[in-house]
Amino acid sequence: MDIPDQADGLLKAVYDLAPQVRSLSHQIETQRRLPQSLVDAMAAAGLFRLLIPRSLGGLEVDVSLFIQVIEAAAALDGAVGWSAMIGATGGLTSGYLPPETAREIYGSDPHIVTAGSLAPHGKARPVEGGYHVTGRWPFNSGCEYCAWLMGNCIIHEADESPHLRSDGQPDIRLMLFPAAEAEIIDTWSVSGLRGSGSHDIAIHDLFIPAERTVAYGLEPPTQPGPLYACPPFGLLAISVASVAVGMARGSIDCLMEVARTKIPTGGRRPLCERPFIHMQVAQARARLQAARAGLFAMAQEIWNMACQREAIPLEHRAAIRLAANHATSESAAVVDSMYTVAGTSAIWDTSPLQRAFRDIHVLTQHAVIAPPVYELAGRVLFGLRTDTSML
Repeated sequence: MDIPDQADGLLKAVYDLAPQVRSLSHQIETQRRLPQSLVDAMAAAGLFRLLIPRSLGGLEVDVSLFIQVIEAAAALDGAVGWSAMIGATGGLTSGYLPPETAREIYGSDPHIVTAGSLAPHGKARPVEGGYHVTGRWPFNSGCEYCAWLMGNCIIHEADESPHLRSDGQPDIRLMLFPAAEAEIIDTWSVSGLRGSGSHDIAIHDLFIPAERTVAYGLEPPTQPGPLYACPPFGLLAISVASVAVGMARGSIDCLMEVARTKIPTGGRRPLCERPFIHMQVAQARARLQAARAGLFAMAQEIWNMACQREAIPLEHRAAIRLAANHATSESAAVVDSMYTVAGTSAIWDTSPLQRAFRDIHVLTQHAVIAPPVYELAGRVLFGLRTDTSML
């Protein structure tokens, strides 16, 4: 399958999910997770294998196509787009594991889903052949239907003090473990992205073999493709921004649908005939197009460097984070404006606009696109010394 055919096939598979997503909208919200039937349909469409190497049966798509697919899913429903993104980026770990371990986890079942948390809330004690790990991690989207889970851990010495790297920073490794070995703690009672089921997970004194661990940003990938030469934290930021862009696109579409039929109180013509609405929709579309273009441009620049096996300069790693932050904040502004313009039509539980409003203001709290990223990128622009391991 060549690239255009692959893109058309993946995007069509997402669009084909629309009737199922609409019919399950209330269930997604009230059950605070995606129904298994929808998870199975998303897996069959390949959404969780976008970043898994072809050598393991994955799709290993380029970054631009990845953005388009996640954006399309998020335009249907924020929680669906978020869950597709989390499951897909969980698969990125396969490019950093020893090949035989990656095959054991990701190559055995084409519908496998992995996810977890990069927050270093675990404690790992080195033992022969691996680590004994104890930890509790929040924000594990989709954990209820994952086969494998993962969590970042700080490595501790025998005297319980944190082991430090040569640069003086704590030694952190991502640990993968079977979902059956973890406890899922029901904590996900939130304002938005309710359907993502992002509960806490916990393990206690679990042995994890060394080959099931990864040090993102510090160790080279084990797969040769350009996808795995891209900065992993930059890819994660792009992923989050793609969901935001999709939500914003969906909110514009929703507002236009409302405007075609809504006749405001005291009025005689539908909302879509008011010049003010024309201006608001046109400005929102222009704002989103500009932010989206910036995201695509930087993503493509990074991709081209990765394809040519060039090292990604620090300035470019900072630039992709800036593009992701900007696309996310602009998307949130677009959603806000569409919610406001819709008036009271947007406040009901049945309105996709109120869902988008709540969802995107949970998404904007994510650490990879939070305001401190601007500070980090600003230090890079000034050439100041800073910890850039998360770039």
